[in-house]
Amino acid sequence: MKKIIIATKNKGKAKDFEALFGPLGYEVLTLQDVADDMDVEETGATFEENAVLKATALANHLQTMVIADDSGLEIDALDGRPGIYSARYAGEEKSDEANIDKVLEELKDVKESERSARFVCAIAVASPTREPFTVRGTCEGIIAQERKGTNGFGYDPIFFVPSENKMMAELSAEEKGAISHRGNAINLLAANLDDLLGKA
Repeated sequence: MKKIIIATKNKGKAKDFEALFGPLGYEVLTLQDVADDMDVEETGATFEENAVLKATALANHLQTMVIADDSGLEIDALDGRPGIYSARYAGEEKSDEANIDKVLEELKDVKESERSARFVCAIAVASPTREPFTVRGTCEGIIAQERKGTNGFGYDPIFFVPSENKMMAELSAEEKGAISHRGNAINLLAANLDDLLGKA
C-alpha cells in the first residue's frame, strides 16, 4: 500500500484524512509514526502560510513529500475570528470545550441570521525537490446556540450545515468527508495526487 505522510498529531484530523485517502489506496502516516518529536511553530498570518511552514519543515527533515494542513473557523460576526487561532482560541492549552464556550459567549446576543461562518482548510504539499503549493477548501454553515452531536472534534458540535440539515458533529466520517472543508480541499488535490506522489 502506498504511504502518505500527514504533518499532524491530531487524531481527529488523521481520521478525516484516512477516510478520504483510504479509498484512494493510501496508508496515512502521521507525525506520531515518523517524527513524534517534530514540532513546527506556526508563525504564519494565514492558514496557507502555516500549512506551508509545517509541510516544508517536515519534508526537509524526512527528505520526502509531506502534506500538511492548517484549518479553523471563521465567524463573520466576529470579524473572521477565531481564524488561525481556532485551536487555542480560549488559551494556550488546547481545549475544544473551552473554545466552544468562548465562541457561544461572544455570540450570545447575535441573532441566527447573523451567525454565518465557515470552516476553512488550507493544504500544503511540500517536498525537498520542489516549491510547495497550496489549495483551500471551505464549508459554509451557521453557528448554533448550543452543542449537538458527538462525532467529529473541535467546533463540530456547534457548526450547523444547512445543506445536510444537521450539525457537523451529527455526521458520520464519510458524510463529513463528502462536504467538509478538509474534504473539499483534498478533492482539489485528488486529481493530481498520483502525479504529485510519483515525482516525490
